[in-house]
Amino acid sequence: MDSNIKKLNEDAKKYSEKLQKVSDEIKKVIVGQEDIIDKVLLCVSAEGHALLEGVPGLAKTMLVKTLSDSLNTTFHRIQFTPDLLPADIVGTKIYDNHKGTFATKKGPLFANIILADEINRAPPKVQSALLEAMQEKQITISGDTFELELPFLVLATQNPIETEGTYRLPEAQLDRFMFKILFDYPDIADSKIIIERMTNPFDPKVKKILEPKEIIELQKFVKTVYVDDKITDYVTKLVDATRNPKTYKLEIKHLIDFGASPRALIWLIMAAKANAVLNGRGYVIPEDIKFVAHDVLRHRILLSYEAEAEGITSDAIIDMILEKIKTP
Repeated sequence: MDSNIKKLNEDAKKYSEKLQKVSDEIKKVIVGQEDIIDKVLLCVSAEGHALLEGVPGLAKTMLVKTLSDSLNTTFHRIQFTPDLLPADIVGTKIYDNHKGTFATKKGPLFANIILADEINRAPPKVQSALLEAMQEKQITISGDTFELELPFLVLATQNPIETEGTYRLPEAQLDRFMFKILFDYPDIADSKIIIERMTNPFDPKVKKILEPKEIIELQKFVKTVYVDDKITDYVTKLVDATRNPKTYKLEIKHLIDFGASPRALIWLIMAAKANAVLNGRGYVIPEDIKFVAHDVLRHRILLSYEAEAEGITSDAIIDMILEKIKTP
């Protein structure tokens, strides 16, 4: 084995052990949802934001809160409502009568971990107030720009079954999210555990595992994980197949209005690198790409009216692409 890869593997195992400890703390509170917990940890590792979608009561908010409890970072929850204004989340200038000057009052967006709860209940102008923070890690208030303290992570939740009083997220907003993670109902075994925990005295103590400095070091290490050219070619073809399906003999052009953006390329690789580290490896394998492909691509493929009319989802299209494109 190449000495560089061997060193990466050794370091990856150390970070994997730390991430496993965080996972164990989260599992003290959250029942089941192992894949979802892993994927949220991938977001922490890869500096990516996540949109968590699921019906009410599936512990989306509790998962984010428990994650913040396991990290020694600042945490703010923002409840998105129809009457929310951009200044309510980014901050504003306030006039000081005594000094005769304006002072900056920073909003709740100034924190390491942000829970944007029910993000689709706020109008587009409020959702758009997150764009600069999510991409540039900075916030502009009345012409003054402020750098956000790192690490910075936005975890937003939304309910897919309610349409009254909600606003569809703009495509530019969706594209800022590394993942769109879908929550599903717990199985029978997990349901029994939920009943036992929530109907009896239960007060788990979640320990703080990672410091901000350690998270930043982890994020820097993830970028060094080795990716072979064959993996890069594979990712390029997967994304290109959403734009030019006929090139790959896929008869799905009529189902797609717009294919995945260039950010899909970046996040497929970064998420795969983070998954490699989570599994104690310093190099990416095709299974890493497949593990994150749906979460990276599902919100970046804009379906045609015909696809929606036929009930075809973006996940179904991703399945077709993964089946067609040869694995390296």
